[in-house]
Amino acid sequence: MTMPDIQPTVLVLTALPLEYAAIRAHVEEREERVHRDGTRVEVGRLTPTSWRVALAELGMGAERAGVLTTQLINWLRPEAVLFVGVAGCLKDDVGISDVVVGTQVYEIHGGKQAPEGFLVRPKALPGSHALEQAARSAVRDMPGVRAHFMPIATGDVVLADAESEIARFVRRNYNDAGAIEMEGSGALQAAHLSGQLNALVIRGISDRADAKKHRADASGSQQRAAEQAAAVTVAVLHKHRPREGSSDSEEEPQGATYGGDHIDFRGSTFHGPVTGKRDRRR
Repeated sequence: MTMPDIQPTVLVLTALPLEYAAIRAHVEEREERVHRDGTRVEVGRLTPTSWRVALAELGMGAERAGVLTTQLINWLRPEAVLFVGVAGCLKDDVGISDVVVGTQVYEIHGGKQAPEGFLVRPKALPGSHALEQAARSAVRDMPGVRAHFMPIATGDVVLADAESEIARFVRRNYNDAGAIEMEGSGALQAAHLSGQLNALVIRGISDRADAKKHRADASGSQQRAAEQAAAVTVAVLHKHRPREGSSDSEEEPQGATYGGDHIDFRGSTFHGPVTGKRDRRR
């Protein structure tokens, strides 16, 4: 019998290869694992933390992100979920290579088409308070990162025209959003429905969601934005601690010992019966 791995796990999700590579560079001792349905993750360590990091590249789109995030949560049982990558900018005071941490995420396509026009039915999910607080603390000591804490808009659209109808729609109905991307609402919804997991969307700004997007991408802005988002994510995980009671959630307190006879089963494999004896002296 193989005992379950109880090391605390954080699930870090991306859509694009360059986003995945930016996070992967921080994770050591990686091992690929394959879900029975074919979804692949790399699992490794983020030293010197106690986190086991599971990385997955899911592809683009909120619906796809939601379905695959649910699958991965059910499989890996993480304590936290982060969707990390690049995004387009929606605010003049947010610059290229800045990082937007999603205080909440809007799903922009919900509504009702009525004779008087499209009536918006806003859908929003908040990011984890604990992870947001960890991010606020982390970026104070990152002089090379300019971070913004504000809502993020999710839509199944690559926005490359600031004067388009969809751009005007977002500005009109989600005017506090600082960035637009394609997967965050799906991942947060999956985390929410799976038991109120801590979840957060972290995005580096790679373009201004306008007609100059292709020029920005060609200049290497996506790579820089992905690296900034990855750096903030890693800093968050250095701040955020696993739940109390998780394996390795804290260093062993000074003076603490295991009383009596003790067998540590973590990470062990057994090929026969195991017999334990209760210490009756207690």
